[in-house]
Amino acid sequence: MFRQDAARWVIPSQFADPASLTTVQMLKLLYRYVALRAMAWFRLATWFQENKIPLAGPIYRWILFRFGLEINGYIEGGLYIAHPSGTVISVRHMGRNCSVIAAVTIGMRNTWAFPDIGNNVFIGAGARVLGDITVGNDVKIGANAVVIKDVPDGATVVGVPGKVIEIREAEPAPVGLEQ
Repeated sequence: MFRQDAARWVIPSQFADPASLTTVQMLKLLYRYVALRAMAWFRLATWFQENKIPLAGPIYRWILFRFGLEINGYIEGGLYIAHPSGTVISVRHMGRNCSVIAAVTIGMRNTWAFPDIGNNVFIGAGARVLGDITVGNDVKIGANAVVIKDVPDGATVVGVPGKVIEIREAEPAPVGLEQ
């Protein structure tokens, strides 16, 4: 899954096929992008957790301390976090190729219930996605929107509370990231 995360940081003109990154290219991306380093630590912690190795907890705390990113839940490959500091991602499930900009909060509202986020979802700066809700595939959530109700596939949501202002047809996945 980390290879998919790294592929989201590639400028398409630099590589013919972002999905075929070499190890050296991935290391260069890790050196250049702090947020990608946070994702590398997250993927490592997730691997430890899945394999019952008791190092996941300290790594999650390290991610929070070092990068200011609180992240947990089942997150598929291709997550792009532009600015991790001040971002909280606590999901039941997050699909492929999602983008989170800056200072976003995704998590509980009043109860121990977390959102389900679909594939190819864009979440703008300062947005909040809260509670036991489902956000469909190919959704765009505007900056500072507060989403507390289910969102259908292809919707654009803005405002406080979040309102659907448009529903689009599904967009094709970015080149090299289809699955």
